[in-house]
Amino acid sequence: MDFTSMGSVKELIKAGGPVLFLLIALSIYSLSIMIDRFFKYRANINKSRRLMEYVRYQLPARNFNKITDACRKNGYSNTSAAKLVINLIKSDKTDIGSLNDLADSIINWETAQLSRKLSVLATLASTTPFIGLFGTVLGVMRAFADLSSISGTAAGPSVVAKGIAEALVNTAAGLFVAVPALIAYNYFLSKVNFFAQNMQYLAQEVISAKLYKEPEKPENTFAAVEDLISAGKL
Repeated sequence: MDFTSMGSVKELIKAGGPVLFLLIALSIYSLSIMIDRFFKYRANINKSRRLMEYVRYQLPARNFNKITDACRKNGYSNTSAAKLVINLIKSDKTDIGSLNDLADSIINWETAQLSRKLSVLATLASTTPFIGLFGTVLGVMRAFADLSSISGTAAGPSVVAKGIAEALVNTAAGLFVAVPALIAYNYFLSKVNFFAQNMQYLAQEVISAKLYKEPEKPENTFAAVEDLISAGKL
């Protein structure tokens, strides 16, 4: 094989052999997962954050009707934040322990849904370098096999060129698939973890607002003061 022709994509693919085709397929699959998670997070997490801001704005006044109406609007009803808030507000549980358990179960489920396919990215990031290494070993074996088949003055760099090319191309391809997959996995995982923390904080705020009761004010403040005086408390 002539190394001067290695600049073309066709020659690179030809040099990589069957292992390279596998790595190309895994690269396409990895890219499809990245695109799927990107649009999923943009549709869910970003809208959930906007809804969280509105909920926090309404919580001090405990405008639960406005909050539930906002959670049921088109585009927001399927977000993780909407599901969490509506379930907490509509729950008939009145003790903080039960409400915390409900919030934890919802957050865990929503986080698990967001984390789907991330394990695939982690697996690709850890295994594709070894697949590339396997192609490297095959290339080196081919180079030695070609070298051993020719003896004398005919043996030279051109004899082992094909095997070395296969080895190097597969090594590079394995890293080309692994590095983006690892970066994407860490990026998406950090977004999910940070979002889960925000959900936890929101759940505590909703629970506190739901269980908090304003002290009842006497209808006649003057009469209430007189009662305290007569009882010797003032």
